[in-house]
Amino acid sequence: MLEENVSESKKTSKKAMAKKDVNVVYENKLKIAKKYGLKKEDLVAMLRNVYVSRKLDDTEIQMRKQSKAFFQISGAGHEGILSAAAKVLKPKYDWFICYYRDRALCTGLGVTPYEMLCQANGNEGDTASHGRQMPAHWGNVKLNIVNKSSCTGTQFLQAVGLAEGGRYLKQLKEEGIDLEGRTFEDDEIIYVSTGDGTTSQGEFWESITTACVNNLPVLYMVEDNGYAISVPTEVQTPGGSISKALANFPGLKVYKCDGNCPIESYATMTEAAKYIRSNRGPVLVHATVTRPYSHSLSDDQTMYRTKKELEDEKKIDVFNSYPEFLVGSGVMKQAEVDALLAEVSAEVREAMQKAINTPWPDVSTSTNHVYSMDVDIAGAQFDTDPNFSGKDDVPMAGSINKTLKDEIKKNPFIRMFGEDVADFSQLEKLDNPDLKGKGGVFKISSGCQRVGKDNQVFNSPLAEANIIGRSIGMAIRGLKPVVEIQFFDYIWTAYMQLKNEMATTRYRSGGDYKNPMVVRVPIGGYLRGGAIYHSQCGESLFTHIPGIRVAFPSNALDAAGLLRTAIRSDDPVMFLEHKHLYYQGYNRTADPGEEYMIPFGKARIAREGSDATVFCWGALVQKSIEAAKILEKEGYSIEVIDARTLAPFDMEAIKTSLKKTNRLLIAHEETKTSGFAGEIAACVNEECFEALDAPILRVAAKDSHVAYCPALEDDILPQVDDVVVALRKLVQY
Repeated sequence: MLEENVSESKKTSKKAMAKKDVNVVYENKLKIAKKYGLKKEDLVAMLRNVYVSRKLDDTEIQMRKQSKAFFQISGAGHEGILSAAAKVLKPKYDWFICYYRDRALCTGLGVTPYEMLCQANGNEGDTASHGRQMPAHWGNVKLNIVNKSSCTGTQFLQAVGLAEGGRYLKQLKEEGIDLEGRTFEDDEIIYVSTGDGTTSQGEFWESITTACVNNLPVLYMVEDNGYAISVPTEVQTPGGSISKALANFPGLKVYKCDGNCPIESYATMTEAAKYIRSNRGPVLVHATVTRPYSHSLSDDQTMYRTKKELEDEKKIDVFNSYPEFLVGSGVMKQAEVDALLAEVSAEVREAMQKAINTPWPDVSTSTNHVYSMDVDIAGAQFDTDPNFSGKDDVPMAGSINKTLKDEIKKNPFIRMFGEDVADFSQLEKLDNPDLKGKGGVFKISSGCQRVGKDNQVFNSPLAEANIIGRSIGMAIRGLKPVVEIQFFDYIWTAYMQLKNEMATTRYRSGGDYKNPMVVRVPIGGYLRGGAIYHSQCGESLFTHIPGIRVAFPSNALDAAGLLRTAIRSDDPVMFLEHKHLYYQGYNRTADPGEEYMIPFGKARIAREGSDATVFCWGALVQKSIEAAKILEKEGYSIEVIDARTLAPFDMEAIKTSLKKTNRLLIAHEETKTSGFAGEIAACVNEECFEALDAPILRVAAKDSHVAYCPALEDDILPQVDDVVVALRKLVQY
């Protein structure tokens, strides 16, 4: 009996100690709330937002089971830090690129339950993507929430571009430039968020580096729920903690908090925001949170997480722990908590009924906003006559350089950068008469920095994704990035940004956001010593992507006209510049003037003929002309058409020519298999088969990489003789 009494006494003692510990914790939280000016209504408002967010997750799951939604990924467990962040940051003032768990941030900023559930259903009420993206892909142009794609990691560099854009706009305003409706705030914050898993992406580190080097006001929010789907944080992050890994990163201020506690999170976010608004430098907030639901409805975390682990997390889950604190500390009564949850549940149910009764977008709008619906890059406004001056001796490189300089001087919103693009990174050297400066490895951008404004032309790190990602952020803010990828051969690290981000921004946001930028890329072979990694030609990998325009000029005059159109248009443009053609003698021009433009999709008749048509671009234009001259000596008249642009390409020019010649050869430098000639041939087959008197033939590179040895290179790449052989076969068919 005595032992039982002692045992019971110990249990009572432990309970008392535990209760005392809880009371101490509650008291400390109340002290933090008081210190940061949080009143009861603020604490209740954060609880309300937690409830709204969680009930929206539950409702989407319900809709998914009823086939009223078609995907679901929850933000459950992340609501504490996000409710606090929404209370500290400013919608319509700061900028936000939110990842898919950020539901509670968006509801806190002002996105309504109805709008979110409309996205789950894919209907007209979806203000984030207008039926184009799956749920939890946040966006709201009125609140400065930039539409986010599904790609993990692409957002970080875009956030850097948004920050740079704001800083540059501030500079222009201080210089007295009319911003023409573009806006910025002196102390704005660029918020960008991620889960712990995505910190493994290289672009996260590229972004952190660039933000620190340039001291940019970017707030990196890392919501660490312990798992990247099934992979634990400690498996992929040094020290098992991103804040530990970045603790001594130069230029970065790091904060860590319990993201399950809205009060601690509010204190951390207040300090982080205060630091950025005053110091204008980057901050990382590492918030530990829970994940009570599986990664998504296609995942079952009970397959790789123990019952005990999930039970332990359930106790600290903000949905349970925060109302428990509010009641236990006397801030709210249990009846008030229950009433609030009931009120929110009813509100979300009502929003669901309204959402599922909202119609889907009309199918006639399915392809709206793939390209600009305001400015037609093939339109008559870009069809201007040249006003020649000077000698007829400007090479293609010089023509591009002159066009860039003219446009930079006229348009302060152009920002030009890339690897080695500027004359100098060390600006004090600009006035040194003994130094010419770099100005690009092919001298295409030489002198552009000198004619531009401060910070208008500058060098980037040696990182292609960095260039494109930052450009996207700048373009979203209304600037006009005109950037360079130094060699086409190394564009592939940027391909995610180009294909899944640049090409889709306008479409996936229903036209709310856009990034009309120009990406200049030296391309192609025929240069002795180029070999595999300085001779690649792969234009079809971009013509295949809806949303991107592609130009491929063959001469100095066209390069000037097409580049000016690209810069003044409203679409993202890949401007492919053949390296071999930069300084040739046969493709030179006089200066066509500062207003000369060529519409995209308008081919040029390079040589008239009547027996066969060659449709070609880039280096194959001159080779086709030389081949036509040889065939002329044999009694054949060959028409050569320079495509000039490939997306769009001029199908009408082919049709018109075929009415005369009835025979078609397509010639390009890219490999034959899956080259763009195949697409053109298919279109001709579909639209004007009866005009053909012979099979469509192709001349292209062999299906091989380009070798270093000149003899091997010549055998791999298409030559004049290859065009001649194909033309003879065509005209003699």
